[in-house]
Amino acid sequence: MQPRIDLRQRRARLARRHALAARAGTPEEVAHGVVALHATDPATVHLSVAARLDVAGTSEVERALYADRTLIRLLGMRRTMFVVTGEIAPLVQAGCSADVAKRQRALLIRQLSEQGYPENVADAARWLTEVGESTAAALAAKGTATAQELSEEEPRLRQQLRMAPGKPYEAITNVTSRVLLLLAAEGRIVRGRPRGSWISTQYQWSTMADWLPGGLAELSPEPARAELARHWLRAYGPAPLADLRWWTGWTAAQAKKALAEIGPVEVELDGGTGLLLPDDLEPVPDPEPWVALLPALDPTPMGWSGRDWFLGAHKKALFDTNGNVGPTVWCDGRIVGGWAQRPDGEPVYRLLEDVGSEAEALIKAEAARLGGWLGETRVTPRFRTPLERELST
Repeated sequence: MQPRIDLRQRRARLARRHALAARAGTPEEVAHGVVALHATDPATVHLSVAARLDVAGTSEVERALYADRTLIRLLGMRRTMFVVTGEIAPLVQAGCSADVAKRQRALLIRQLSEQGYPENVADAARWLTEVGESTAAALAAKGTATAQELSEEEPRLRQQLRMAPGKPYEAITNVTSRVLLLLAAEGRIVRGRPRGSWISTQYQWSTMADWLPGGLAELSPEPARAELARHWLRAYGPAPLADLRWWTGWTAAQAKKALAEIGPVEVELDGGTGLLLPDDLEPVPDPEPWVALLPALDPTPMGWSGRDWFLGAHKKALFDTNGNVGPTVWCDGRIVGGWAQRPDGEPVYRLLEDVGSEAEALIKAEAARLGGWLGETRVTPRFRTPLERELST
């Protein structure tokens, strides 16, 4: 008979392991607890950590990212930007990023050749290799550089491509960012400190060898996937196989082989079957009542593809049409509302279900804490959602 993990226990694990019921001590502990912090929107990293730490300000995150370099920003699962610990980074690179790089290189070569620059696939492949090597060499010589500075050193980065031809969102763009992200996915270069504040999207780039002494440890992909699956199940289990495949972007064969190495146990969930590490079957104690205001793209709501057990009927208000979550209000392991920041800086929220007066008082206090943390900074999520748009005005 399968062991059973009920809804209450799933929510207790989420609360404790994602540092939501009891806050963590450092940004590294936060990142390790959720495996990877979403970094597509630069504000998310800081806001996700702030929701899980008592320490005010952004200095601790910047210390970990840019001084100690114990947190690393890299292109990983599903071609998404993440911030991970030094322990997790080689697993992501070997287990996910390398495959992303292969697919992106093939796609860019095809797009170049189809648009006649260079004239055929073989020439496009050779051209892309030359530009990549030249860009990496220029970056190594300069130490750090922005995309603009690198395009001045290597003018071929300004080669233009017509994206989505014939569609309403057709656009002409340089290949600069595509080449840099390809080199990043290959583990050769890394995004460093942004130019400007912590919400800036303009970054300095460095070679990985300069950023980390000796670069990332080189691992074989299959052991890396097995260890990454182990970390994910510790943080997000019990969960169905479909959730793991969605989060990692793995094929069915890759996921099957990774799981064969760690031998997870099948457990009964409300409405289905999930996987759990064999040494993780003991119940987790219920936490004290807790609330949290999590930012857009926070790793907790983005950690599963099946979200009904904590999202309920609130998807339409809190997600965009591409599946990106906006700012959310949490209470005892479930999403109960959303929040936004008004132009004057005040965080405002709306509850989508009744949580009782005691929980609402905690939410009000947490919104005040967030407002004090943000200070004069104004944050607009990169992907806007219906409730966030409404509240922000």
